[in-house]
Amino acid sequence: MASVKKDNRLTSSQSFLCVGFSGVFSKTATSPLEVVKIKSQVGSFHCKRGFWQSFLIIYQNEGLRGFWKGNLASCLRLFPYTAVHLTTYKKIVHLHMDEQGFISQWRALLAGGLAGVAAALVTYPLEVAETRLIVQNCRQPTYIGVVHTLSKIYGNEGLLALYRGFSLTVVGAFPFSVGCYAVYMNLDKLWQEPPFRFTPLQNFINGCLAAGVAQTLSHPFETVKRKMQAQSARLPHLGGVDVHFTGMIDCFVQVVRNKGVLSLWNGLTANTIKIVPYFGLLFTCFEMCKQVCLYRNGYIISPLSYKLTPGVDQSLGPYELEEVKRYLKNRNFGSGDSFGNRW
Repeated sequence: MASVKKDNRLTSSQSFLCVGFSGVFSKTATSPLEVVKIKSQVGSFHCKRGFWQSFLIIYQNEGLRGFWKGNLASCLRLFPYTAVHLTTYKKIVHLHMDEQGFISQWRALLAGGLAGVAAALVTYPLEVAETRLIVQNCRQPTYIGVVHTLSKIYGNEGLLALYRGFSLTVVGAFPFSVGCYAVYMNLDKLWQEPPFRFTPLQNFINGCLAAGVAQTLSHPFETVKRKMQAQSARLPHLGGVDVHFTGMIDCFVQVVRNKGVLSLWNGLTANTIKIVPYFGLLFTCFEMCKQVCLYRNGYIISPLSYKLTPGVDQSLGPYELEEVKRYLKNRNFGSGDSFGNRW
């Protein structure tokens, strides 16, 4: 899942809900592009005639339902992924902070990468289920729903099948994290203002550019991973994969030998086109949710405005700010009582 700028003015639960809601909304809106991308990566017949024809072929064979296959599994995966990622990242960062609370850039990058791997490990079976649901023909389904998919894969192929290709998530996380982090560092300097002042338009541009670079670098690993997730001797046509292989290395070899090196970037067109609406919706929805939370926490004067509340220290965390408000309220109440007693 894409990352958003952490704002210390939000509580952990508020950050979790903002990320989860914005992720579900953006994934659901861009699901047709995700379906085309994954089918292109696996190499199913739907995508043999090019990007635009893929939509027509999917519609003719599976109807509109075909464009939202696997979306429930993808959305369900967001919440545990976000929870594990935020918790793990926070713990790792605290371990590497110095006495002044500072953490170096490379340590922050490492913390983000390790948190992503931990979150992926917990939720990887749902990603496998998403791939299987997308690759199958929903009018002649092998799997019916997320729970049925997981139970059938486990019953027929064993537990390891639910983690097939996971090593590529670990390997692919490095080029993805490096590309995303490098772009974000430069963009932050370009705007020349603190992150909490970024407008939705600025976050939109940041997210699109960072995702474009990061996902292009990691796309070959993503392609091989999807092929490994889809392939199964128990499925018709071995899951619809366009090459047959025995493992991760053999999959790379077979793809390059039979389809060419550029085929490792199959589905990149759909993925690139998806970036603009996906990250636009993701960051805009996150900002809207964040504005509501900041208003409730007392940092801004209105959820529809970026104007800061006068006299409020924006560096304070939400619980610290609440303590300050409680202290001031009690002090004013005490002063009022003293004034009343004098009269």
